[in-house]
Amino acid sequence: MARRPPDPQLLGFLEVYDRPISDLALALREVVLEEAPHASESIYQVYTVAIWFGFSGKMKDMFCYIAANAKHVNLGFPRGAALPDPNRVLEGEGKAMRHIKFASARDLERPFVRRYIQAAIEQVGAPADGTGKSLVKSAHGSVRKVRASTSRRGR
Repeated sequence: MARRPPDPQLLGFLEVYDRPISDLALALREVVLEEAPHASESIYQVYTVAIWFGFSGKMKDMFCYIAANAKHVNLGFPRGAALPDPNRVLEGEGKAMRHIKFASARDLERPFVRRYIQAAIEQVGAPADGTGKSLVKSAHGSVRKVRASTSRRGR
């Protein structure tokens, strides 16, 4: 399957982040889509920009998500607590969800990243084919600029 360019609305949503963070989120998106080229992606803009991946388009069938933050990007797994974690990189203490934190493009090169994505796909029993579509699920008004290094407190 050919490379899937990001939805223009996703690019717009990511503009509120510093360029290294938005580039990191897009690079991580490419990694997920290389492992699951037929996956659909549901793009949300709420308090953060989140991209959920699955094969049916239904939230209960999603196998992973990407969430942008001011200083890092998370690759999250809705059933992460049940994933094997031989590299001890999964963070989180809830009943189900776990994530791996990425602070730079170099973090994407860690050899185990793709294994966690593959294991998450196996968890959902992925069908041979998904829709391969991008869908913007929500966009709420304007979102404030998110910058990692500046704080305007104490004016």
